[in-house]
Amino acid sequence: MEKNEKALFAELDSYIDSLPSKQGALISVLHKAQDIFGFIPKEVQAHVADKLDIPASKVYGVLTFYSFFTMTKKGDNRVNVCMGTACFVRGADKILEKFERDLNMKANTTREDGLWSVDGLRCIGACGLAPIITVNGKSYGRLVVDDVPGIIEETLAAKEAK
Repeated sequence: MEKNEKALFAELDSYIDSLPSKQGALISVLHKAQDIFGFIPKEVQAHVADKLDIPASKVYGVLTFYSFFTMTKKGDNRVNVCMGTACFVRGADKILEKFERDLNMKANTTREDGLWSVDGLRCIGACGLAPIITVNGKSYGRLVVDDVPGIIEETLAAKEAK
């Protein structure tokens, strides 16, 4: 285990140890793990299972049930397009296609240069803002296809400013 990786596991352990109860904490721990690691690989799943004293199969079951968790490394910029019913009927599929064209990649993949990931999710839970996407955690609602280029430019400018 690399030094940096040890620090990431230590951060996760610190979070888990700070919880008042480990019972019922799996989803919040997985959110924290994904925030720390960027994704939840097998070794992190096993670690979470050990720390929470639950079967690894339960961790895996939760990860595969909820679409906002990922077990594969994502790009520096993460675009999530809601494909739930309300979003889909308002054109989310066209927005997803526009991201694919403008970023020269397929949905549900990470671009080879590691700069972008674009995923279609089952539901973000903000139907009143349909169609809605998130980019690096920031929400954009009531979108039209013509909004996509500006969102890409804004995202790149924000990264350059840091």
